Amino acid sequence: MAEFVASAPFGLEGIAARELRGLGLREASAINGGAAFSGGGLDAARANVNLRCADRIRMVVGRFGATTFDQLFEGTKALPWLDLLPRDARIPVSGKCVRAQLMSVSDCQSIVKKAIVDKLRQRAATVPETGASFPVEVSVRGGEAVITLDTSGDALHRRGYRTWNGEAPLRETLAAALVHLSDWRPGAPLRDPMCGSGTIPLEAALIAQRRAPGLSRAFISESWPGWRDYYAQARSEASERIRADNLSNISGSDIDSGALELARRHARQAGLAESVSFHNQNASNLTIPGPSGAFICNPPYGVRLGGDREAEQAIRLLRGLRDRHPGWSITALNAHPGFERVFGEKADRKPRVYNGRLECAVYTYRARA
Repeated sequence: MAEFVASAPFGLEGIAARELRGLGLREASAINGGAAFSGGGLDAARANVNLRCADRIRMVVGRFGATTFDQLFEGTKALPWLDLLPRDARIPVSGKCVRAQLMSVSDCQSIVKKAIVDKLRQRAATVPETGASFPVEVSVRGGEAVITLDTSGDALHRRGYRTWNGEAPLRETLAAALVHLSDWRPGAPLRDPMCGSGTIPLEAALIAQRRAPGLSRAFISESWPGWRDYYAQARSEASERIRADNLSNISGSDIDSGALELARRHARQAGLAESVSFHNQNASNLTIPGPSGAFICNPPYGVRLGGDREAEQAIRLLRGLRDRHPGWSITALNAHPGFERVFGEKADRKPRVYNGRLECAVYTYRARA
């Protein structure tokens, strides 16, 4: 058994932990910067293939006190690299230092790399680094160093269906989190009234179909000895859970025809062209007949797009949607500090999250009877 961390943005740690528990990892728990769990290579493969709201899955190789470079070297060298790395492993090293005495990231990277290579030379005189890549990260916080291996490679938000980006694109992981944080449940209508390139409706459709977000992409640890079989099993299990007919009325609309063309391209690449519809329509006069559902969106705000004037105009459009659709809930990601004032109503929920480096809130207004 090894220790793993599913890194996640601030505010999404709890969702990542719940996703892990849903995979059978009952001891998974939210921690600062993600969710921790214990398991083996198969559990890491399942996490990579299935998690919607995490960034990466890292294996913790070790943690130890390090307030000097000598301690960092000796602590790293003492870790079980001979058990983890093949003779020809490629060993790229990245690093970060936070409120630590060892504040030179480049020096920490060099020392960790030298320590690993010295350890591997106990087995063979040379370390050719011509084989599979085992990305190492050294994180020094305060007086503790944590050494991890990245099992994901490309970040988990890279599902593979979005190869074109519009203006200020929303990461797939955060789009999925908005769906999780909303009142929407599969089977009810969902509309993103300011959908841009369509990420929120597409992530909602993947959730409705129970289709694992990493089913069609590769992970760097697939090339590690013995791990290919783990991924084959994780993908087989995920494929058996798909319910291709479990889609309700999921759609998006926008006034930007260029963004809508991107949305339709993404839908085709995700295999959802027949399942998710996109409409050229202004939110100011949008009215949806039929059963009640949920509006989920990422409207323009402040430094993301335009300025306060554009942000407040978008908030007022959402207010109009609420007045015309009292039976619908609304969930919106926004960084405008006066969102509730402009909207004219206190949100029922507003957890804080980060969109990149920008602190935002996810405002949810429940449906009114």
